[in-house]
Amino acid sequence: MLSMQVQVQVQVQVLLCRSRTVDKDCRQRHGQGRPSGSYDTFQQHPVQVDSLSWHTEGAQRHARVGVNNEICFLYVQADNQRAQFIVQNFNLETANSLRRVMLAEIPTIAIDVVEVLDNTSVLADEFVCHRLGLVPLSSRGVEDLLYSRDCDCEGYCDNCSVVLTLNAKCTGSEIMKVYARDLVIESNRPNDEVGRPVITDQDGTGSCIVKLRRGQAIHMRCIAKKGIAKEHAKWAPSSAIGFEYDPANKLHHLDYWHENDPEAEWPKDHERINLDGGPANPDEPFDYNAVPTRFFYDVETVGGLDPDQIVTKGISVLQTKLAEVIRELSGGAGPDGAGFEGAQSPTMNGGYGGGPEAGYTTPGYGGTSQWGGAGGAQGGTTPYGATPYGGSGW
Repeated sequence: MLSMQVQVQVQVQVLLCRSRTVDKDCRQRHGQGRPSGSYDTFQQHPVQVDSLSWHTEGAQRHARVGVNNEICFLYVQADNQRAQFIVQNFNLETANSLRRVMLAEIPTIAIDVVEVLDNTSVLADEFVCHRLGLVPLSSRGVEDLLYSRDCDCEGYCDNCSVVLTLNAKCTGSEIMKVYARDLVIESNRPNDEVGRPVITDQDGTGSCIVKLRRGQAIHMRCIAKKGIAKEHAKWAPSSAIGFEYDPANKLHHLDYWHENDPEAEWPKDHERINLDGGPANPDEPFDYNAVPTRFFYDVETVGGLDPDQIVTKGISVLQTKLAEVIRELSGGAGPDGAGFEGAQSPTMNGGYGGGPEAGYTTPGYGGTSQWGGAGGAQGGTTPYGATPYGGSGW
């Protein structure tokens, strides 16, 4: 188990170096701060990893999945909204993990708290607040902000949030549309990019938030905070991520739905099929041990981050998570410097795991159960009344 995790972590580390190098090359070729147009298509950038030390089991698996000491990262096409790239000589587990991380675990910024000062529009307060939360904000430089849970402030401050104000009133006879461009930043930001409403349309207005008629007004104070899409979809950096391998179905992992002829009725991406070695040859014997090693990604951004930044940050986040898993399995030092001595169950070593605490302590409810920091002696009363498990603990 540990050797497999080491292999995956090394693959991700090499992929991160490769993606940063390719991204830098692409930016230099186009002379822009972000990629645009078609890159030098299908130019491979192999990375040798012979110098890395492998466990025996990990090296055997490494050879079995067809990773021949080279991990190739290829940008096929990219612009400000979308990026298509290929990762070659990879394994399916790590490739799918990268997809999931890019979807849900890249830190971004979004409106999290709304103070309603005035709202006489036809939309309810909750409806408008929900729409404000989904307005994309620039997340470039979001690493300069703290998570609210890590900040020492009581509510919000300039170190963990960005404050925006929406104030509009219709005084004319025509319908007044309130757009994302009407959000005004009033707090001191760590940089000039983070928290800025993303405007990508040709009219320069951004998303429409609400419509007002004569005499109607809206005045709201919005607090944008840092988070990830695992907590709420408003923090998602990408609107969609396409993920595909084996476009010609050579591995027969799919059973094509069809009426008469699957070959004629099933849509095929001939460009990807050609990149994957061409269509399947029906005369070749089927390899039951074959596994995919080439993966096609299609990343579409909501605007807060460039597509290439989503890719690079996703690889970095995945590398950090895998390093944490390896540290836990290998018995590394805990966050407070205490050794965990590897993974242990809660009943080992006298009823306590290898960690510094017996369990989780939730504010307000911790200490009232056997698994809280204070043990079961205080478990007699819960927010829902007395329980038969309270008085004497477990």
